[in-house]
Amino acid sequence: MLAAGHIQSSPVAMTPTPVDSNKRRHSKPSGSGSSNKRKKKTQTNQMSTKDLGRWKPTDDLALIIGVQQTNDLRMVHRGIKFSCRFTVNEIQSRWYTLLYNAEISRIAVTAMKNLHPDLVTAVRSKALFSNGEEELLSTISSTSHPNLESFQELLEQNPTIFYPTRTAKSLMAHWQLLKQYSLLPDQSVQALPIGDNVLNFSDAEDAVNDTELQEPRDEALETELCIADRWAKKEIRLLENSLGRWQVLVESVVGGITPDFDKQTLAVLRGRLVRYLMRSREITIGRNTNDHHVDVDLSLEGPAGKISRRQGTIRLRNSGDFFLASEGKRPFYIDGRPILRGNKVKLNHNSVIEISGLRFVFLINQDLVNAIRQESVKVNVVMP
Repeated sequence: MLAAGHIQSSPVAMTPTPVDSNKRRHSKPSGSGSSNKRKKKTQTNQMSTKDLGRWKPTDDLALIIGVQQTNDLRMVHRGIKFSCRFTVNEIQSRWYTLLYNAEISRIAVTAMKNLHPDLVTAVRSKALFSNGEEELLSTISSTSHPNLESFQELLEQNPTIFYPTRTAKSLMAHWQLLKQYSLLPDQSVQALPIGDNVLNFSDAEDAVNDTELQEPRDEALETELCIADRWAKKEIRLLENSLGRWQVLVESVVGGITPDFDKQTLAVLRGRLVRYLMRSREITIGRNTNDHHVDVDLSLEGPAGKISRRQGTIRLRNSGDFFLASEGKRPFYIDGRPILRGNKVKLNHNSVIEISGLRFVFLINQDLVNAIRQESVKVNVVMP
Protein backbone atom coordinates (compact mmCIF):
# COMPACT_ATOMS: atom_id res chain seq x y z
CA MET A 1 0.00 0.00 0.00
CA LEU A 2 2.72 2.38 0.80
CA ALA A 3 4.65 1.58 -2.39
CA ALA A 4 1.47 2.26 -4.27
CA GLY A 5 1.20 5.55 -2.45
CA HIS A 6 4.75 6.50 -3.38
CA ILE A 7 4.14 5.61 -6.99
CA GLN A 8 1.04 7.73 -7.17
CA SER A 9 2.87 10.71 -5.67
CA SER A 10 5.95 10.41 -7.90
CA PRO A 11 6.16 12.29 -11.20
CA VAL A 12 6.55 9.05 -13.09
CA ALA A 13 3.15 7.91 -11.91
CA MET A 14 1.57 10.92 -13.69
CA THR A 15 2.45 9.54 -17.13
CA PRO A 16 -0.37 7.60 -18.76
CA THR A 17 0.02 3.85 -18.68
CA PRO A 18 -0.72 1.81 -21.78
CA VAL A 19 -4.10 0.12 -21.86
CA ASP A 20 -4.29 -3.57 -22.36
CA SER A 21 -5.37 -4.59 -25.84
CA ASN A 22 -7.86 -7.04 -24.40
CA LYS A 23 -9.51 -4.33 -22.39
CA ARG A 24 -9.56 -2.10 -25.47
CA ARG A 25 -11.28 -4.78 -27.47
CA HIS A 26 -13.85 -5.20 -24.73
CA SER A 27 -14.36 -1.47 -24.35
CA LYS A 28 -15.05 -0.79 -28.05
CA PRO A 29 -18.12 -2.99 -28.34
CA SER A 30 -19.56 -1.52 -25.15
CA GLY A 31 -19.00 2.07 -26.35
CA SER A 32 -20.25 1.41 -29.90
CA GLY A 33 -23.25 -0.40 -28.49
CA SER A 34 -24.28 2.57 -26.37
CA SER A 35 -23.73 4.96 -29.30
CA ASN A 36 -25.82 2.72 -31.58
CA LYS A 37 -28.59 2.73 -29.02
CA ARG A 38 -28.48 6.52 -28.87
CA LYS A 39 -28.53 6.76 -32.67
CA LYS A 40 -31.47 4.39 -32.91
CA LYS A 41 -33.33 6.33 -30.24
CA THR A 42 -32.60 9.61 -32.03
CA GLN A 43 -33.76 8.19 -35.37
CA THR A 44 -36.91 6.88 -33.73
CA ASN A 45 -37.63 10.28 -32.21
CA GLN A 46 -36.98 11.99 -35.54
CA MET A 47 -39.29 9.58 -37.33
CA SER A 48 -41.93 10.02 -34.67
CA THR A 49 -41.74 13.84 -34.80
CA LYS A 50 -41.36 14.06 -38.58
CA ASP A 51 -45.11 14.31 -39.14
CA LEU A 52 -45.74 16.68 -36.25
CA GLY A 53 -44.74 19.75 -38.26
CA ARG A 54 -48.07 20.19 -40.04
CA TRP A 55 -50.28 18.41 -37.56
CA LYS A 56 -50.69 20.67 -34.57
CA PRO A 57 -51.99 19.31 -31.25
CA THR A 58 -55.23 21.23 -31.84
CA ASP A 59 -55.60 19.43 -35.19
CA ASP A 60 -55.18 16.04 -33.52
CA LEU A 61 -57.72 16.95 -30.85
CA ALA A 62 -60.22 18.18 -33.45
CA LEU A 63 -59.68 15.00 -35.51
CA ILE A 64 -60.29 12.72 -32.54
CA ILE A 65 -63.42 14.58 -31.45
CA GLY A 66 -64.74 14.69 -35.02
CA VAL A 67 -64.31 10.94 -35.53
CA GLN A 68 -65.94 10.21 -32.17
CA GLN A 69 -68.92 12.36 -33.15
CA THR A 70 -69.49 11.27 -36.76
CA ASN A 71 -67.48 8.05 -37.36
CA ASP A 72 -66.86 9.41 -40.86
CA LEU A 73 -63.49 10.77 -42.00
CA ARG A 74 -65.00 12.44 -45.06
CA MET A 75 -67.46 14.27 -42.86
CA VAL A 76 -64.54 15.35 -40.67
CA HIS A 77 -62.71 16.62 -43.75
CA ARG A 78 -65.71 18.69 -44.86
CA GLY A 79 -66.81 19.94 -41.45
CA ILE A 80 -63.63 20.78 -39.52
CA LYS A 81 -61.33 23.69 -40.29
CA PHE A 82 -57.80 22.50 -39.53
CA SER A 83 -54.70 24.67 -39.36
CA CYS A 84 -53.71 23.37 -42.83
CA ARG A 85 -55.72 22.26 -45.82
CA PHE A 86 -55.39 18.52 -45.34
CA THR A 87 -56.75 16.14 -47.95
CA VAL A 88 -58.95 13.17 -47.14
CA ASN A 89 -56.00 10.82 -47.62
CA GLU A 90 -53.86 12.86 -45.22
CA ILE A 91 -56.60 12.84 -42.60
CA GLN A 92 -57.06 9.09 -43.01
CA SER A 93 -53.30 8.48 -42.77
CA ARG A 94 -53.05 10.62 -39.63
CA TRP A 95 -55.94 8.80 -37.98
CA TYR A 96 -54.40 5.38 -38.67
CA THR A 97 -51.06 6.65 -37.37
CA LEU A 98 -52.63 7.78 -34.12
CA LEU A 99 -54.29 4.38 -33.79
CA TYR A 100 -51.44 2.02 -34.67
CA ASN A 101 -48.16 3.92 -34.20
CA ALA A 102 -47.49 3.86 -30.48
CA GLU A 103 -44.56 6.29 -30.55
CA ILE A 104 -46.36 9.02 -32.52
CA SER A 105 -49.54 8.44 -30.56
CA ARG A 106 -47.64 8.90 -27.28
CA ILE A 107 -46.08 12.15 -28.49
CA ALA A 108 -49.43 13.44 -29.78
CA VAL A 109 -51.20 12.65 -26.51
CA THR A 110 -48.46 14.41 -24.55
CA ALA A 111 -48.74 17.47 -26.78
CA MET A 112 -52.53 17.55 -26.38
CA LYS A 113 -52.20 17.33 -22.59
CA ASN A 114 -49.88 20.35 -22.64
CA LEU A 115 -52.43 22.50 -24.49
CA HIS A 116 -53.81 25.54 -22.75
CA PRO A 117 -57.32 24.97 -21.34
CA ASP A 118 -58.68 27.84 -23.45
CA LEU A 119 -57.47 26.17 -26.65
CA VAL A 120 -59.02 22.88 -25.59
CA THR A 121 -62.32 24.63 -24.85
CA ALA A 122 -62.24 26.38 -28.24
CA VAL A 123 -61.70 23.10 -30.10
CA ARG A 124 -64.36 21.26 -28.12
CA SER A 125 -66.90 24.04 -28.72
CA LYS A 126 -66.56 23.50 -32.50
CA ALA A 127 -67.24 19.77 -32.32
CA LEU A 128 -69.36 18.37 -35.15
CA PHE A 129 -72.94 17.37 -34.43
CA SER A 130 -73.62 13.67 -34.30
CA ASN A 131 -76.60 11.94 -35.90
CA GLY A 132 -78.23 11.47 -32.50
CA GLU A 133 -77.96 15.17 -31.73
CA GLU A 134 -79.49 16.17 -35.07
CA GLU A 135 -82.32 13.66 -34.56
CA LEU A 136 -83.19 15.30 -31.26
CA LEU A 137 -83.06 18.76 -32.86
CA SER A 138 -85.32 17.51 -35.65
CA THR A 139 -88.07 16.86 -33.13
CA ILE A 140 -88.68 20.64 -33.06
CA SER A 141 -91.01 21.58 -35.89
CA SER A 142 -89.86 24.07 -38.53
CA THR A 143 -93.13 26.00 -38.22
CA SER A 144 -92.62 26.63 -34.52
CA HIS A 145 -90.71 29.54 -33.01
CA PRO A 146 -88.61 28.02 -30.21
CA ASN A 147 -86.61 30.14 -27.81
CA LEU A 148 -83.50 29.45 -25.78
CA GLU A 149 -85.55 27.94 -22.96
CA SER A 150 -86.84 25.23 -25.31
CA PHE A 151 -83.33 24.21 -26.32
CA GLN A 152 -82.13 24.38 -22.72
CA GLU A 153 -84.90 22.01 -21.72
CA LEU A 154 -83.99 19.66 -24.57
CA LEU A 155 -80.35 19.77 -23.46
CA GLU A 156 -81.22 18.96 -19.85
CA GLN A 157 -83.47 16.05 -20.85
CA ASN A 158 -80.74 14.37 -22.96
CA PRO A 159 -77.38 14.99 -21.26
CA THR A 160 -75.90 11.69 -22.44
CA ILE A 161 -76.58 12.33 -26.12
CA PHE A 162 -75.44 15.91 -26.48
CA TYR A 163 -71.73 16.70 -26.39
CA PRO A 164 -70.64 18.14 -23.02
CA THR A 165 -69.79 21.57 -24.49
CA ARG A 166 -73.21 22.09 -26.07
CA THR A 167 -75.21 25.10 -24.96
CA ALA A 168 -78.74 26.22 -25.65
CA LYS A 169 -77.42 28.95 -27.91
CA SER A 170 -75.31 26.54 -30.01
CA LEU A 171 -78.25 24.14 -30.34
CA MET A 172 -80.51 26.97 -31.49
CA ALA A 173 -77.94 28.13 -34.07
CA HIS A 174 -77.58 24.61 -35.50
CA TRP A 175 -81.36 24.14 -35.61
CA GLN A 176 -81.69 27.40 -37.55
CA LEU A 177 -79.10 26.15 -40.05
CA LEU A 178 -81.05 22.91 -40.50
CA LYS A 179 -84.19 24.94 -41.09
CA GLN A 180 -82.45 27.31 -43.51
CA TYR A 181 -81.27 24.46 -45.72
CA SER A 182 -84.59 22.54 -45.43
CA LEU A 183 -83.03 19.58 -43.60
CA LEU A 184 -85.76 19.18 -40.98
CA PRO A 185 -88.11 16.19 -41.47
CA ASP A 186 -91.26 18.31 -41.83
CA GLN A 187 -89.62 20.32 -44.64
CA SER A 188 -89.92 17.59 -47.24
CA VAL A 189 -90.36 18.82 -50.83
CA GLN A 190 -94.02 18.96 -51.81
CA ALA A 191 -95.11 17.70 -55.20
CA LEU A 192 -96.19 20.30 -57.72
CA PRO A 193 -99.92 20.40 -58.53
CA ILE A 194 -101.02 18.78 -61.77
CA GLY A 195 -103.84 20.03 -63.98
CA ASP A 196 -105.58 23.39 -64.20
CA ASN A 197 -104.58 24.39 -60.68
CA VAL A 198 -100.96 25.05 -61.68
CA LEU A 199 -100.10 28.65 -60.87
CA ASN A 200 -98.43 30.34 -63.85
CA PHE A 201 -96.22 33.40 -63.75
CA SER A 202 -98.95 35.86 -64.75
CA ASP A 203 -101.27 34.66 -61.99
CA ALA A 204 -98.46 34.89 -59.45
CA GLU A 205 -97.63 38.40 -60.64
CA ASP A 206 -101.25 39.47 -60.30
CA ALA A 207 -101.37 38.04 -56.81
CA VAL A 208 -98.46 40.22 -55.67
CA ASN A 209 -99.56 43.29 -53.75
CA ASP A 210 -97.49 46.20 -55.05
CA THR A 211 -98.22 48.31 -52.00
CA GLU A 212 -96.31 45.86 -49.84
CA LEU A 213 -93.22 46.21 -52.04
CA GLN A 214 -92.92 49.97 -51.66
CA GLU A 215 -90.04 51.08 -49.51
CA PRO A 216 -90.28 54.04 -47.14
CA ARG A 217 -89.27 57.37 -48.59
CA ASP A 218 -85.69 58.45 -48.06
CA GLU A 219 -85.73 62.23 -47.94
CA ALA A 220 -81.94 62.54 -47.96
CA LEU A 221 -81.70 60.38 -51.08
CA GLU A 222 -84.44 62.33 -52.83
CA THR A 223 -82.68 65.60 -52.03
CA GLU A 224 -79.42 64.31 -53.49
CA LEU A 225 -81.21 63.12 -56.63
CA CYS A 226 -82.89 66.51 -57.08
CA ILE A 227 -79.56 68.32 -56.75
CA ALA A 228 -77.93 65.96 -59.27
CA ASP A 229 -80.85 66.48 -61.67
CA ARG A 230 -80.52 70.27 -61.45
CA TRP A 231 -76.78 70.08 -62.14
CA ALA A 232 -77.35 67.84 -65.16
CA LYS A 233 -79.99 70.19 -66.59
CA LYS A 234 -77.67 73.15 -66.05
CA GLU A 235 -74.87 71.41 -67.95
CA ILE A 236 -77.24 70.58 -70.80
CA ARG A 237 -78.43 74.20 -70.94
CA LEU A 238 -74.84 75.49 -71.07
CA LEU A 239 -73.98 73.08 -73.87
CA GLU A 240 -77.06 74.08 -75.85
CA ASN A 241 -76.21 77.77 -75.45
CA SER A 242 -72.62 77.19 -76.56
CA LEU A 243 -73.63 75.38 -79.76
CA GLY A 244 -74.07 78.66 -81.54
CA ARG A 245 -70.57 79.76 -80.62
CA TRP A 246 -68.93 76.69 -82.06
CA GLN A 247 -67.25 77.96 -85.20
CA VAL A 248 -65.05 74.97 -86.01
CA LEU A 249 -65.87 71.29 -85.81
CA VAL A 250 -62.91 68.89 -85.54
CA GLU A 251 -63.17 65.44 -87.08
CA SER A 252 -60.67 62.61 -87.33
CA VAL A 253 -59.43 61.68 -90.77
CA VAL A 254 -60.35 58.05 -91.44
CA GLY A 255 -59.19 55.75 -94.17
CA GLY A 256 -62.52 55.68 -95.99
CA ILE A 257 -63.79 58.39 -98.29
CA THR A 258 -65.99 60.84 -96.40
CA PRO A 259 -67.75 63.92 -97.78
CA ASP A 260 -65.79 67.08 -96.97
CA PHE A 261 -68.76 69.41 -96.82
CA ASP A 262 -72.24 69.60 -95.41
CA LYS A 263 -74.90 72.31 -95.46
CA GLN A 264 -73.19 74.33 -92.71
CA THR A 265 -69.50 74.01 -93.63
CA LEU A 266 -67.99 76.93 -95.56
CA ALA A 267 -64.51 75.45 -95.92
CA VAL A 268 -62.32 72.65 -94.63
CA LEU A 269 -58.75 72.77 -93.38
CA ARG A 270 -57.71 69.18 -93.94
CA GLY A 271 -54.60 67.78 -92.31
CA ARG A 272 -53.06 64.35 -92.04
CA LEU A 273 -54.86 63.41 -88.80
CA VAL A 274 -57.80 65.78 -88.37
CA ARG A 275 -60.15 68.00 -90.36
CA TYR A 276 -61.20 71.47 -89.18
CA LEU A 277 -64.66 72.33 -90.51
CA MET A 278 -65.07 76.10 -90.84
CA ARG A 279 -68.67 77.05 -90.04
CA SER A 280 -68.40 80.78 -89.47
CA ARG A 281 -67.11 83.62 -91.62
CA GLU A 282 -64.12 84.25 -89.38
CA ILE A 283 -61.98 81.80 -87.41
CA THR A 284 -58.71 82.09 -85.48
CA ILE A 285 -55.78 79.70 -85.89
CA GLY A 286 -53.17 78.94 -83.26
CA ARG A 287 -52.56 76.90 -80.14
CA ASN A 288 -54.81 76.49 -77.10
CA THR A 289 -53.45 77.22 -73.61
CA ASN A 290 -55.01 77.49 -70.18
CA ASP A 291 -55.75 81.21 -70.59
CA HIS A 292 -56.14 81.46 -74.36
CA HIS A 293 -58.39 79.59 -76.79
CA VAL A 294 -58.57 79.63 -80.56
CA ASP A 295 -61.02 78.11 -83.01
CA VAL A 296 -58.43 75.93 -84.78
CA ASP A 297 -56.06 74.24 -82.31
CA LEU A 298 -53.14 73.07 -84.45
CA SER A 299 -51.77 70.91 -81.60
CA LEU A 300 -54.43 68.35 -82.49
CA GLU A 301 -52.62 67.72 -85.79
CA GLY A 302 -49.08 67.44 -84.44
CA PRO A 303 -46.29 69.16 -82.43
CA ALA A 304 -47.25 72.83 -82.10
CA GLY A 305 -44.83 74.07 -79.45
CA LYS A 306 -43.26 76.61 -81.83
CA ILE A 307 -46.60 77.95 -83.07
CA SER A 308 -47.96 81.16 -81.57
CA ARG A 309 -51.08 81.07 -79.48
CA ARG A 310 -52.73 83.29 -82.13
CA GLN A 311 -51.01 82.45 -85.37
CA GLY A 312 -53.51 83.85 -87.86
CA THR A 313 -57.09 84.50 -88.94
CA ILE A 314 -59.15 83.25 -91.88
CA ARG A 315 -62.01 85.52 -93.03
CA LEU A 316 -64.69 85.14 -95.67
CA ARG A 317 -65.54 88.44 -97.40
CA ASN A 318 -68.86 89.33 -99.03
CA SER A 319 -67.25 88.80 -102.40
CA GLY A 320 -66.86 85.10 -101.59
CA ASP A 321 -63.09 85.20 -101.20
CA PHE A 322 -61.16 83.74 -98.24
CA PHE A 323 -58.18 85.66 -96.87
CA LEU A 324 -55.56 84.46 -94.40
CA ALA A 325 -53.93 87.10 -92.17
CA SER A 326 -50.59 86.10 -90.56
CA GLU A 327 -50.35 87.29 -86.93
CA GLY A 328 -47.69 85.04 -85.40
CA LYS A 329 -43.90 85.21 -85.17
CA ARG A 330 -43.40 82.38 -87.63
CA PRO A 331 -44.60 82.84 -91.20
CA PHE A 332 -47.26 80.86 -93.02
CA TYR A 333 -46.34 79.21 -96.29
CA ILE A 334 -49.18 79.34 -98.82
CA ASP A 335 -48.41 77.14 -101.81
CA GLY A 336 -44.72 77.53 -100.96
CA ARG A 337 -44.82 81.33 -100.63
CA PRO A 338 -44.05 82.76 -97.17
CA ILE A 339 -46.56 85.13 -95.58
CA LEU A 340 -44.92 87.22 -92.87
CA ARG A 341 -46.55 88.76 -89.85
CA GLY A 342 -49.01 91.56 -90.70
CA ASN A 343 -49.61 90.39 -94.30
CA LYS A 344 -52.67 88.85 -95.92
CA VAL A 345 -53.10 86.41 -98.77
CA LYS A 346 -56.07 85.07 -100.69
CA LEU A 347 -56.82 81.38 -100.25
CA ASN A 348 -57.98 79.38 -103.22
CA HIS A 349 -59.52 75.94 -103.44
CA ASN A 350 -56.85 73.26 -102.78
CA SER A 351 -54.36 75.82 -101.43
CA VAL A 352 -51.62 74.21 -99.31
CA ILE A 353 -51.02 75.91 -95.92
CA GLU A 354 -47.80 75.09 -94.05
CA ILE A 355 -46.75 76.24 -90.59
CA SER A 356 -43.94 74.82 -88.40
CA GLY A 357 -43.85 71.45 -90.17
CA LEU A 358 -47.64 71.01 -90.26
CA ARG A 359 -49.32 70.91 -93.66
CA PHE A 360 -53.00 71.44 -94.49
CA VAL A 361 -55.12 71.60 -97.61
CA PHE A 362 -57.74 74.36 -97.76
CA LEU A 363 -60.97 73.19 -99.42
CA ILE A 364 -63.82 75.61 -100.24
CA ASN A 365 -67.50 74.69 -100.36
CA GLN A 366 -68.24 76.51 -103.62
CA ASP A 367 -71.99 75.88 -103.54
CA LEU A 368 -72.48 77.45 -100.13
CA VAL A 369 -70.09 80.33 -100.86
CA ASN A 370 -71.92 81.10 -104.13
CA ALA A 371 -75.23 81.12 -102.26
CA ILE A 372 -73.80 83.58 -99.73
CA ARG A 373 -72.43 85.78 -102.54
CA GLN A 374 -75.81 85.85 -104.25
CA GLU A 375 -77.53 86.80 -101.01
CA SER A 376 -75.04 89.63 -100.56
CA VAL A 377 -75.70 90.88 -104.09
CA LYS A 378 -79.47 90.83 -103.54
CA VAL A 379 -79.11 92.81 -100.36
CA ASN A 380 -76.92 95.40 -102.08
CA VAL A 381 -79.40 95.74 -104.97
CA VAL A 382 -82.39 96.18 -102.70
CA MET A 383 -80.69 98.83 -100.56
CA PRO A 384 -80.61 102.32 -102.21
